Amino acid sequence: MIQEFLIRFFADYAMLPVVLIGAYALVFKVPRSHRLAAYSRILMAGLMAYFLAKAIGSIYQPMSQRPFEILGTTAGASFLNNAGFPSDHILLVTAIVTAVWFETKQKLLTIILLALLVAISAGRVLALVHTPLDVIGGFVIAAVSSLWYINRKKVV
Repeated sequence: MIQEFLIRFFADYAMLPVVLIGAYALVFKVPRSHRLAAYSRILMAGLMAYFLAKAIGSIYQPMSQRPFEILGTTAGASFLNNAGFPSDHILLVTAIVTAVWFETKQKLLTIILLALLVAISAGRVLALVHTPLDVIGGFVIAAVSSLWYINRKKVV
């Protein structure tokens, strides 16, 4: 019972602290004079991640069913009615982690977000709504999309 609760918590509800921590960092830790440029990069990286995920997901689906469907059981977390590759949850969390890291350089907040990313990834797989490949796919696509931060000027 407690195991099911923890899996569901990390698979679904741990997104809330990620969004709140990310919003806090990006609103209060980005210098005011750099916000427009930072928010523009974040928007472009996010859009690139979303469109890459949709394009790759429409071309490549490693499985037509989710793990819980294959096993003939119920899902341990919420999910969209699609094949699941790549994981939208992990795509979003990774995009937030990279935005916080590149735009604020807040090590503690980034470490907390990375720990939540790992917990959410494990939760999504243990809840049987994603395979490890779905999770890795979401991470890689968002990480590649973070290339928008490469030419970012150093904030003093």
